[in-house]
Amino acid sequence: MLGLAARSVRQRPGRFLATLLSAFLGAAIIMTFNSLHDTAAANPADQAGTDTLTTAANVVGGYGTLLVFFAIASTLTVTVHQRAEEMRLLRSTGATPGQLARMVVGEAVVVALAGVLLAVGPAVLGGTVLLDVFKDSGQVAAAVDYSFGPVALLSGVGVSLLAATGAALLAVRRATKEAPGGPRKADRKRKFAAGAALAAGALAVSSTFAMQPTDAALMAAPAYGAILLSVGLALVSTNLLRAVLGRLDPLLTALAGASGYLSVRTLRRRAPELSGILMPLILFTAIATATLYMQGVENDAIKASGLTRSVEDKSLETLNLTVVGIIAVFACLMLVNSLYAATAHRVREFGQQRLAGATPAQVLATVALEGVVLTVTGVFFGTLAALAGIVPFTAVRTDGLLPGRGPGIWIAVVATAAAATLVTALVTARRGIRVPAVAAVAAAG
Repeated sequence: MLGLAARSVRQRPGRFLATLLSAFLGAAIIMTFNSLHDTAAANPADQAGTDTLTTAANVVGGYGTLLVFFAIASTLTVTVHQRAEEMRLLRSTGATPGQLARMVVGEAVVVALAGVLLAVGPAVLGGTVLLDVFKDSGQVAAAVDYSFGPVALLSGVGVSLLAATGAALLAVRRATKEAPGGPRKADRKRKFAAGAALAAGALAVSSTFAMQPTDAALMAAPAYGAILLSVGLALVSTNLLRAVLGRLDPLLTALAGASGYLSVRTLRRRAPELSGILMPLILFTAIATATLYMQGVENDAIKASGLTRSVEDKSLETLNLTVVGIIAVFACLMLVNSLYAATAHRVREFGQQRLAGATPAQVLATVALEGVVLTVTGVFFGTLAALAGIVPFTAVRTDGLLPGRGPGIWIAVVATAAAATLVTALVTARRGIRVPAVAAVAAAG
């Protein structure tokens, strides 16, 4: 099976492009920040700089590890789902679930190693640039030299292989093991996890009011609370989408006519599948909005007090902005992959619609409207989670309720989410309707 995995990757490299991209970006980010450990070890004389570099590597490295796993899991799940027919054929010829698992894991390991090798050069360049940022802000001495050593390389290889192996096992297990009552049991587990995340998030956000405005960890409680709340909402995104559709059904049908009616029915039917799109939308909106606004409130509070920003303040801002950047990259990657898979599998559906009389423009209008509904739903609940963290932090830090930065940051976050959703959906759908309707229905049937 391992030989079959290697030949599969070699013969059909396009299938594994999304997984390769996830592994490449993940390894590049992990090695970039873990190289700060090597740099700190190579320059022990600058104690303050060493603490800054180590903190940055630990914080972003932890976030990066989780995000790499979820990104690779998302892309591998999509790939395995697309190969359902191939899996059934292999099972019918005598392949066991264990053999299929070894094949998929072997493919994932090959692709992950390729991603790590490709990421070494960008990681070195990124680490050098990051060190220069710390130097320019005065957090690290100018004499410190950059070092890319064993910590960076081993962490990149180890995390990428671990994430690829674990994600591959989960993906192939879903594809090959469909026990009676399994989905219902999975729904119960997801609802329990969602309830736990929402309860923990609410507790973290509420604890903000028990803190003092000058506490060093004031931002941690509402930030983590907003993250946990967004995770809880993302886990029940299927139910949230159905609730939104129930409210928007009359409005969309009245405004968009046949396209609106068809979009609502399609979204309702595919709500469980589309939850994979809503999850990164909610997480991206909540985490980016909450972190950026809270950092803005902190900067404004320091400026209003007339104090000079300390090295710790600068380091915290750098970490927050970096974490938001990493989350944005991986959330958009997960969103694009999920949308691509969800839309690419609808070629036959598009063909049937055109045979029933729909024009290509009407098909694209339906897809665009679906994208708008998904974006509005994800942004709305993501914003609620973000506000749950922003309002308590602002109230304690400044005695106000809302930040004074205006809606600019939120608009930028929403524009990014909307662009990723609509562009991916429309480009993929446009490729799908290029296939002649009769050929699309016959090939997929």
